[in-house]
Amino acid sequence: MKTALVTGASSGMGKDTARRLLQLGYTVYAAARRVEQMQDLQALGAIALKMDITRDEDILAAVQQITTRHGGVDVLVNNAGFGLFGAVEDLPLDQARYQFEVNLFGMARLTQLLLPAMRAKGVGRIINLSSMGGRIYTPLGAWYHATKHAVEGWSDCLRLELAAFGIDVVVIEPGAIATEFGDVLVEPLLKHSGQGAYRAMAQSVARTTRETYAKPQTLSPPSVVVDAIVRAVQARRPATRYVAGKFARLLMGLRRWLGDRAYDRIILSQVR
Repeated sequence: MKTALVTGASSGMGKDTARRLLQLGYTVYAAARRVEQMQDLQALGAIALKMDITRDEDILAAVQQITTRHGGVDVLVNNAGFGLFGAVEDLPLDQARYQFEVNLFGMARLTQLLLPAMRAKGVGRIINLSSMGGRIYTPLGAWYHATKHAVEGWSDCLRLELAAFGIDVVVIEPGAIATEFGDVLVEPLLKHSGQGAYRAMAQSVARTTRETYAKPQTLSPPSVVVDAIVRAVQARRPATRYVAGKFARLLMGLRRWLGDRAYDRIILSQVR
């Protein structure tokens, strides 16, 4: 029986991914800070791990348990992450660093520790959750986009490094998905940039975000991302990237084909 680890498994796409992998017959470790919110996964057979992705001691303990009991993992789904928005001028750098700790460095540390067992087996699959935000950019999202652009480049380099060991690295690029993302985004945005020089833009971004996430029909369900993750897990030779969800292909296409200035005008026209 193959073993998988899914981070950020207490809600949304992470929880649904853990559930689907259980249905496929995997031994599933589900990791998150809110372990009490994974009781439903435990009832289905998952092994819940309390893990704050920014705490090295949590990561070490989780890897030790997995390695001792199952010799490592065959599939790692790096799903944990969040979005921090606010003007670059306004956001304290300690919060920017925390954004990187959650979205990049925690994932990198966990991957480092699980790689030796994967190399020893000569097989493995690492699925990294990026975002359409890793290929585009929006106002007041500098630190979030920076982390997701970093995930893209980090994953590409890792894929080359691990090719000789039979380990695949795949990037998932969700679009607009019905998750907690919008709620998590708005409060810090207004706290840091809702007054002062960037007030008008912050209020506009907050309003647009609330309106978008209040209309389920404008968003894709988490299942479209989970389907992409499962395809990446099951494929004999997976693609390097899977795009899933509303607006992702459209916005990435505009960014690619129109160039920076035209793309800037389109994006700024939506926040005035």
